Amino acid sequence: MYIATKGRNALKVMLDLAQQPSGANIPLADISERVKESQKYLESTVAALSSAGLILSARGKLGGYRLARRPEEYTVAEIITAAEGSLAPVSCLDGNCENACNCLTLPLWKELDGVIMNFLNSKSLADLLK
Repeated sequence: MYIATKGRNALKVMLDLAQQPSGANIPLADISERVKESQKYLESTVAALSSAGLILSARGKLGGYRLARRPEEYTVAEIITAAEGSLAPVSCLDGNCENACNCLTLPLWKELDGVIMNFLNSKSLADLLK
């Protein structure tokens, strides 16, 4: 499993929003400055988070982004998968393996995937703020 920059940035954005006043719309330029990533690069990250319903966006003079829920209601797994997609350690777990029925290593990969997802699902955004 490899967490790419997009997944790590999604966590940074979510943590930044969690640290702001509840209900406040935060401009992407402000987030970009605090997390030290270009605004242009973060646009695709916030778009993915917004599409997944993890953040809310508002346009206009008082626009920006804010969390859709309380920090303790988000898991690290859902944030990273919203940004990156599957976190499966091997592609055959995504249902694209012709040899799945004969594969002796598949149970190993399924167990590893379960360990990874259980760990990431056990950590909330609020846990990371502590």
